[in-house]
Amino acid sequence: MVALVKEILKDGGVGIIPTDTIYGIVGSALSKKTIERIYRLRRRNRKKPMIILIGSVRDLARFGVRVGRETRKALRKLWPGKVSVILPCVSEKFFYLHRGTKTLAFRFPRNPDLIELLKAVGPLVAPSANLEGKPPAKTAKEAKRYFGNKVDFYLDAGKLSSKPSSLVKLEKKGATVLR
Repeated sequence: MVALVKEILKDGGVGIIPTDTIYGIVGSALSKKTIERIYRLRRRNRKKPMIILIGSVRDLARFGVRVGRETRKALRKLWPGKVSVILPCVSEKFFYLHRGTKTLAFRFPRNPDLIELLKAVGPLVAPSANLEGKPPAKTAKEAKRYFGNKVDFYLDAGKLSSKPSSLVKLEKKGATVLR
């Protein structure tokens, strides 16, 4: 099953997986078409960017994100873990991700299975598995109520009881916790 999931994601597919926090609806962060499909499926506000899961700090460079010494030091304290970090991304190439905010939120999870998946398929957007304004799915069955057969696969890991990730914005003047 995991091999099939990797192929689906590499081919631009969308699915539901347990992340290191809650169930997420995931797809390649490097595919504009995939991102737009997730916005439609979730009925997500198109002005809101999504969190991107990465398998390595080196993945930040794929998005044109440059990390200075102070930021790198802060990231070492926060990652891997359940903390999503907002970093500057001024590239217009990634407008489909940053939605004009010129920032992107990244999370480098601690979960080894998730890291293995990310290393195999590349960075994934991973908003919570729910429709905009509805409670996040705690089980794959709940996610199916939201998305039915509109996604390409479901990975079921039973009930997840974690909360969404913390969200931190790193700037030159310091860090701000947003959630």
